[in-house]
Amino acid sequence: MDNLIKDIDIISGEEAQACDFKTTVDENTGKSRKLYIESYGCQMNFSDSEIVASIMKENGFDTTSDFNQADVIFLNTCSIREKAEQTVRKRLTDFNKAKKSKPEMTIGVLGCMAERLKEKLLEEEKIVDVVVGPDAYRDLPNLIASAEEGNKGVNTFLSREETYADIAPVRLNSNGITAFISIMRGCDNMCSFCVVPFTRGRERSRDPHSIVAEAQDLFAKGYKEVTLLGQNVDSYKWSPEENNKARLSKKEGEVSTVVNFANLLEMVAQVSPYLRVRFSTSHPKDITDEVLYTMKKYDNICKYIHLPVQSGNSRVLELMNRTYDREWYLNRVQAIRDILGEECGISSDMIAGFCTETEEEHQDTLTLMDLVKYDFSYMFFYSERPGTLAAKKYEDDIPLEVKKRRLSEIISKQSQLSLERNKLDIGKEQLILIEGTSKKSDQEYRGRNSANKVVIIPAGDYQPGDYVLVKVTDCTTATLFGEIITVNPTLQ
Repeated sequence: MDNLIKDIDIISGEEAQACDFKTTVDENTGKSRKLYIESYGCQMNFSDSEIVASIMKENGFDTTSDFNQADVIFLNTCSIREKAEQTVRKRLTDFNKAKKSKPEMTIGVLGCMAERLKEKLLEEEKIVDVVVGPDAYRDLPNLIASAEEGNKGVNTFLSREETYADIAPVRLNSNGITAFISIMRGCDNMCSFCVVPFTRGRERSRDPHSIVAEAQDLFAKGYKEVTLLGQNVDSYKWSPEENNKARLSKKEGEVSTVVNFANLLEMVAQVSPYLRVRFSTSHPKDITDEVLYTMKKYDNICKYIHLPVQSGNSRVLELMNRTYDREWYLNRVQAIRDILGEECGISSDMIAGFCTETEEEHQDTLTLMDLVKYDFSYMFFYSERPGTLAAKKYEDDIPLEVKKRRLSEIISKQSQLSLERNKLDIGKEQLILIEGTSKKSDQEYRGRNSANKVVIIPAGDYQPGDYVLVKVTDCTTATLFGEIITVNPTLQ
């Protein structure tokens, strides 16, 4: 079961508290100085590190994969779960050893943890020279220069306008086939368990023309798939006069035009039928039928939606300040099935053991899972985060052993549903995009279908970046297996 859980991104209580991370790679373009970035948490953080690398590249830095060789080390941090912050603090002690042998090294903490803790990081972690929040990355060269003169610096100003639309990201850890495009920043939702609105600020949307230009550039460089990225992509809203959603909503009659998420999705889909388009994350209160019909209109918009529910009980959802109830959520799922069909992939986030959750309310989450039939989910037990509404208003009163047991039941339920959903694909023909060799054998390739499921096929006369039409022949809870029908079929 443990291996199965890891394979399908369904994680145990301990693993749910852990965090993924990525590091920079070795780059030698002749620049005089070296930058090392270690990024933790969500895909938005990884995307931000690409922006940071671009800014630093323009200021004389190549990247390195060895922090001992770096002139500047950045930790791009996450505050969503406690384990992430603990990991970052431990890494700072590792970097301290490197700095003792290289005193001129500059160490900075970036991102959500920097925004949440600010000056405390300079006080508590004496090794830290620079603390910079997600909206202040343009100031990094100045802060680094100041730190090298012995002046520690903090810039955690949260902007109402910054989107970094004019900065071409340096692609880090790229496979050359799939890439993420940040379309907006911040979040206005104020879910009671979440720190994001406090660490990333208010929602503001990026100029759609810069987004399309980035997609066109990626396609011209050989990329075959882009994922449009935002905390809540469905609330994307932009006009030439205003990119801050809260302010734009008050003056829609005063602006020349408004581009919503459905409009943007169509604009990116029209770049090429050979460029797949995905997006994440959707909020159940905001996803519209217009978006679903746009997805239906274009074959290259993948039929997969990550639609986090968090809980299947309406009272708990109200405590979470999710602004929808069980009935509303199930209505949105039904709309997805009615417009996009049963084959559309749906995944979710779940929180087990939120404040005051009863056994009956936990059962509501399990019954909702049976109704929706998620293809896969990301599941956690509740971990109180300082500064959130829940930490201020509610007692974290569910014992840890109860949280773990409830999480285990959710994991078990999802395992059953994942296998059930995958069995429905057996015998069907599906178009997959090959992303690389299988993790288990270089005699197999792995790709993903439209519903975001991994499909394993035998190695043959094709390569990563090719589209392949396959017939699904078998499955596990985590994976589909297929045989080749056609390589690089004509796409409409």
